Amino acid sequence: MRHARAYGIAALATVAMAAVAYAQTTETTVTPLPDNAPVEAAPLDAAPADLSATTWGDAKAGATKAAACAACHGVDGNPSDPQYPRLAGMPERYIAEQLALFKANQRTSGMAAVMIPFATMLSPQDMRDVGAYFAQQNPGAGIADDTVIAGGPYDGMKFYQVGEQLYRGGDFERGIPACMACHGPTGAGNPGPAYPNVGGQNSGYAARRLEEFRSGTGPLADNPQFQIMAKVAAELTDQEIQSLASYLQGLHARTDVVVASAATPASAPVAPAGDEAVTTDTAEGEAAEGDAAATPATDAPTEAGQTDAEQADAESVEP
Repeated sequence: MRHARAYGIAALATVAMAAVAYAQTTETTVTPLPDNAPVEAAPLDAAPADLSATTWGDAKAGATKAAACAACHGVDGNPSDPQYPRLAGMPERYIAEQLALFKANQRTSGMAAVMIPFATMLSPQDMRDVGAYFAQQNPGAGIADDTVIAGGPYDGMKFYQVGEQLYRGGDFERGIPACMACHGPTGAGNPGPAYPNVGGQNSGYAARRLEEFRSGTGPLADNPQFQIMAKVAAELTDQEIQSLASYLQGLHARTDVVVASAATPASAPVAPAGDEAVTTDTAEGEAAEGDAAATPATDAPTEAGQTDAEQADAESVEP
């Protein structure tokens, strides 16, 4: 009996070894799994909100979505509290890009802790809509500091004039370009490359941003627009930053409006209703006198090169 068991175990072992040998000698075809699409690494400075897939913003829809912004930035983007930036008149794309940076946790300075939760709730198209709403609002402005500077390299100048000098002309020796080259003479910005509107911006906010740019560090150090401003602000002194911020706070487009209105011809005054008949009779009487004084050749030029009708009109207004 014991011999039978031993023979049985030996037989099983032989069968197992034969199966292994057969498997090793038999050609087996392995079907590979399909390859997945290659993984593409997104650049570090790219916000997850894909603004390139959006369309131009809808200001009407943006008005509803911007309701949450009113508590800090004001209903129309003009805040009552100077610690918050003025958004009215900002280019649509600039606002959308900044919201995308907040949502990506790439803009973390200042009031970012307040902004990030709101930006996180917005889709890329929402950001464009909010930007479109604020872009259509009229920006206000503050008052620039005109205190006279005592001592230092700008002795005798009004405080805002230091910033005005840099904004309009830059500083060639230090390689500082004029700010108006990108932001425009009235600070309205440039909607093409999404340069912000800085005219009327609250001085405290403007100074803080310039200080951040001057440091040249932070999560946005690799951002192209940050790099542009970092080079511009690198040579600015504390006094120049504060003066620039003060000048920007008072900068607005009122001068352009006044010039445009001055160039528009004033309309003739309207005579009272009761004097209408008198005015008509007087005009007809003057025309008759002019016709009586004219020669029969109404189209013949006078000695001054005028027709008789033109001379009559000229004589009717002489004292």
